[in-house]
Amino acid sequence: MKPPTRTTPTRNTNVAIYFHVHLVSDSTGETLVATMKASTAQFRGATALEHLHALVRSDEQMARTLDEIEARPGIVLYTLLDADRRHQLESRCKAAGIPAISILDPVLTTMGRYLGASISSEIAAQRTLDDTYYDRMDALDFAMHHDDGQNVMGLRDADIIVLGVSRTSKTPTCIYLGNRGYRAGNIPLVPVPDVPLVPPVLASFPNVANGGPFIVGLVATPDRIVQIRQQRLENLNERTVTDYIAPDRVRDELRQAKREFVRAGYPVVDVTRRSIEETAAQIINLFKAARRKAGLQ
Repeated sequence: MKPPTRTTPTRNTNVAIYFHVHLVSDSTGETLVATMKASTAQFRGATALEHLHALVRSDEQMARTLDEIEARPGIVLYTLLDADRRHQLESRCKAAGIPAISILDPVLTTMGRYLGASISSEIAAQRTLDDTYYDRMDALDFAMHHDDGQNVMGLRDADIIVLGVSRTSKTPTCIYLGNRGYRAGNIPLVPVPDVPLVPPVLASFPNVANGGPFIVGLVATPDRIVQIRQQRLENLNERTVTDYIAPDRVRDELRQAKREFVRAGYPVVDVTRRSIEETAAQIINLFKAARRKAGLQ
């Protein structure tokens, strides 16, 4: 492997910087992808050209990976447990002057010292098919079967119920919560004359202290809702102007929703500037706080 030709990145933050990042893992590489995205986000104007080399578990796979790194030199992030393959990767990268970082080593070393325990050599140990894994699959299935107001009575068995007007990211938030192991379903709030905005049956569900679901409302600024709805209609090739994207109508929808949340005492999360992950994290924090207050945690 020949050393790559080096260029000094410009310091002009108005100029886009593109660079190759190779993610090498003997598992799925999800940890590497998350780390790479979180790190790259801290550098304005920097765009990572991602090359994921997942399930690298043989010398042949490692050889192909090293050839690809040689063809597109950049930064290498890796999670490899096999000592021989780690050595192959580290040696080739060192000889080529390519930075290679084992992202879990500092964490595992510190944790091992603290626990006084040795590190497991099991690949993808976090994905063992144990009870926790099947609980997550069950939670994802629950989210799919209780999406967008489906089977409202079944939400009695939910951990979390998400309420909100159209385009407040209810569905992806519930899917993410399901992936974290929480049984979550959502109900859209659609103003209809002479029909309660929030299904009255929710009032009959037990509260958190009695094992019932935690109910939370999602809101956003009217401008943000209008923007997302317009994008959705464009994606559907729908050109007809409707009340669905009328600013006054959207403001009224949000006003009614907020009024209902206050009346019922539901906590509210503003999703305007939050990613799905951040919204879900805030909901989980509120859920745990409610359970602690009820003496359940």
